[in-house]
Amino acid sequence: MGVADGVGGWVQAGVDPSKFSQALMYHCHRYAQTSWAGEPPSDPTSEITEPIEGWELTPFDCIEAAHGAVLRDRAVDAGSSTACVVTMNAQSGLLRAANLGDSGFVILRSNSLFYHQEPQTRFFNCPRQLAKLPLVNDREGFSFSDSPRMAERYSTSLRSGDIVILYTDGVSDNVFEPELVSICALVSRAQSDNAPEEIQAQAMADRIIEYACACMWNKSRVSPFERAASRAGKYWPGGKPDDATTVVAIVTEGV
Repeated sequence: MGVADGVGGWVQAGVDPSKFSQALMYHCHRYAQTSWAGEPPSDPTSEITEPIEGWELTPFDCIEAAHGAVLRDRAVDAGSSTACVVTMNAQSGLLRAANLGDSGFVILRSNSLFYHQEPQTRFFNCPRQLAKLPLVNDREGFSFSDSPRMAERYSTSLRSGDIVILYTDGVSDNVFEPELVSICALVSRAQSDNAPEEIQAQAMADRIIEYACACMWNKSRVSPFERAASRAGKYWPGGKPDDATTVVAIVTEGV
């Protein structure tokens, strides 16, 4: 799973910031199609144990390869983006993650926060970012380009019932982590016991985005972004309007 968030400042230079992030995730998907998340000795989806084709691709490897592909992609002139990629091994239950910038992910376990990915920023409201700079970079302020090797890596063993949530900062700037826990718990209680996990996961993602969008326009409610601004010595009341993306996965044990 992966999310990427194009840096909006490129609009001022006449660059569509969505092209870089979309291309980055396209190439992540392309590389992931021919690889495995971890080191399974056989195809976990097959009843017959046979050697698998492809190779192990860690989230870091995926981001690094995809960034290289974007740099070679003639359809993308310039731009930059955050990146968060997570793999889950169906055989071992191992989760691996790589994150660069202020997108991120959380793991919920037993209706509580088990893990939270800290954002990576250069300074307030300026995330670390993968970039493709113009051949002639005469635009002041568009020179940030971090190496994929700056990505923070993480791994842990998952349990049945764990909920993994990836998000861009349009979510994390407006929704506190305990609120994510509450939203997922409410959705779980509202769903019938035999509801498929994919239906529950989609409902959780929908409710998270709906709540984030409501919060970002509320200037009377204290937001995570307001608190971050205060720590940086800046005044920002309420939420932060932004595009918001989330991906939700529910871990279940195979029978």
